[in-house]
Amino acid sequence: EEGEEEEEDEGEESEEEEDEEEEDDEESGDSDSSNDELSVRDRITARAVRAERAKDPNVLRAPIFCVLGHVDTGKTTILDKLRRTNVQEGEAGGITQQIGATNVPIDNIIKECAHLEMPELKIPGMLIIDTPGHESFSNLRSRGSSLCDMAVLVVDIMHGLEQQTIESLNLLKKRRTPFIIALNKIDRLYEWKIMNKIPVEEAIKKQKKITRDEFEDRSKQTMLQIAENGLNAKLFYENPDVKTYISVVPVSGISGDGMADLLSLACDLSQRMLGPQLVFKNSLEAMVMEVKAIHGLGTTVDIILRNGQIKEGDQVVLSGIEGAFATTVRAVLTPHPMKEMRVKNNYIQHKCVKAAQGIKICARENMDKTLAGMPVYVAKYPEETEVLIADANKALKEELKSIKLSPEGVYVQASTLGSLEALLQFLKDSKIKYSGVSIGPVHKKDVMKASVMLQHDKEFACLLAFDVKVEGAAQETADTLGVRIFTADIIYHLFDQFMGYKDELLQRRKKEKSTDCDSALIPLL
Repeated sequence: EEGEEEEEDEGEESEEEEDEEEEDDEESGDSDSSNDELSVRDRITARAVRAERAKDPNVLRAPIFCVLGHVDTGKTTILDKLRRTNVQEGEAGGITQQIGATNVPIDNIIKECAHLEMPELKIPGMLIIDTPGHESFSNLRSRGSSLCDMAVLVVDIMHGLEQQTIESLNLLKKRRTPFIIALNKIDRLYEWKIMNKIPVEEAIKKQKKITRDEFEDRSKQTMLQIAENGLNAKLFYENPDVKTYISVVPVSGISGDGMADLLSLACDLSQRMLGPQLVFKNSLEAMVMEVKAIHGLGTTVDIILRNGQIKEGDQVVLSGIEGAFATTVRAVLTPHPMKEMRVKNNYIQHKCVKAAQGIKICARENMDKTLAGMPVYVAKYPEETEVLIADANKALKEELKSIKLSPEGVYVQASTLGSLEALLQFLKDSKIKYSGVSIGPVHKKDVMKASVMLQHDKEFACLLAFDVKVEGAAQETADTLGVRIFTADIIYHLFDQFMGYKDELLQRRKKEKSTDCDSALIPLL
């Protein structure tokens, strides 16, 4: 019943918005429907300009947070704790499990932080993305902006900065993304007593001296490691200037200590530091995160909606493996709070969803060919479709062209643009050259391209397929030509396979040389 009421309310809101939009179009001198002298592209540009002018600084969207960290830092426990915020007896306290993301409504944040002094909150909540760092920070190509507004970097207080944490730190510096450090696992400090209903500063002061001393030693060691990586950091309650020092929040994803402080600080800093960036604008900014086949729904696309809105019946343009294509949105879905996403009955259908949200869309055709990691476009009128398809194709070509290839090297294939970038960066760091790249399943044509290296160096006559399927015809061609295909869904496994292959080739060459030397010996009579 609640789902139906929500759907009706959103339906009424979207109808009102559509009416207002139509009125604006009719009233404005550069009306989309009536002004024939404007080209299609001019019309799209004019609409974007109107959306920019119509922004209301008092209407904010939810900031998008990305949680980064080393695999063992407790990133998942922090996310789980946030998702269970105010959950009693297995019931969700209004925190909705979104597609590839967790939507935390403002009411739940206020309830969780009731024991803290909270600033006035204007944001409607926050959207926390739970995906690999390289996916979350893939640029929204057509806009040149980053998908995430802020980040939370999780550091294990017992181990300090680890390799993946340093990589995440460098990524954040490169993107100039503001972030907070969550110093996790404080519950593992010697004789730590759980006090999750008071501010974490007070909780630390009330611990035994031996616990306080250990916290001081370990936190100072972490600050020193952060300084060695070119950044200044201070505990958030000792931070004199958030623009000069990174705020560090001691937390425990297990006991809940400091979690309210983390939420409160995240809300406060997002409002203070992001400002105009959070103003809602009725101009679409969205990116495809994942393509999934769901029983009863067919192939669906998970989208992070950063700004603007998506409505049922919208004509969307998506980047595809075989080129960009247009399709009509059949349904816009979000799951019920804390329900299993794979069950069809657990989805709430909406007429319209506004940013920032994680959504699932069902459309009429070609969804299985959708390319993750690329932007979503909406054509308001049929004649705009071809222009947007051209833009989508151009954006993908430019991204692939910007990748610097070597004359000799392995052929690389990945499922998404983000995962391709991550794999190429890893290969570059490992000093492995690559001569060609592609996105999507491995086809015969990809094997043919990789086979060119047989004429140069057999070491590179191989194809590294990261998280993609290999077509039967492609495997047959590879076997016939002598091209090796390595597949894995973890970058390190792919690397190990390739290095094993290199060693195998080296041993074989040594053996061949040894045989040649033996046969060249002339017996003395």
